[in-house]
Amino acid sequence: MNQISIREGSISDTPTISKFQQQMALETESKILNEWTVRQGVESVLKCPNKGFYIIAEADSKIIGSLLVTFEWSDWRNGWFFWIQSVFVDAEYRRQGVYRLMHSEVIRRTKASGNCCGIRLYVEKDNRNAQKVYRNLGMHETDYYLYEEEF
Repeated sequence: MNQISIREGSISDTPTISKFQQQMALETESKILNEWTVRQGVESVLKCPNKGFYIIAEADSKIIGSLLVTFEWSDWRNGWFFWIQSVFVDAEYRRQGVYRLMHSEVIRRTKASGNCCGIRLYVEKDNRNAQKVYRNLGMHETDYYLYEEEF
């Protein structure tokens, strides 16, 4: 495998990140996302760092993976949790350590921030492969359920 580099996402990555998000939703949840809505959502993060940031994995100048980090304030801990979301690795590059490299970059950034108390993520209940990856990286299942109300 070629050398993989990790960097922060930029506005020029919008089309690829948007495509990845649509593929991920279809693969993991059999959902078809609205292309325009996803593109606007990705651009919104890239234009407003307070919303979060993307981590990009590249090989031979080709984007092969991405993930989104957003922020949650914890009053219990007086610090930020970094939430890892929207993880996608191109099928050709899976099981080759791409996610591990992106995850390591998130960990590096949390430690460098000085006010981050941990990382969190949610994973689809039936996505056993992803759950195994997260456990192997030292993450553990929590005692919390995720609830939502969409508008």
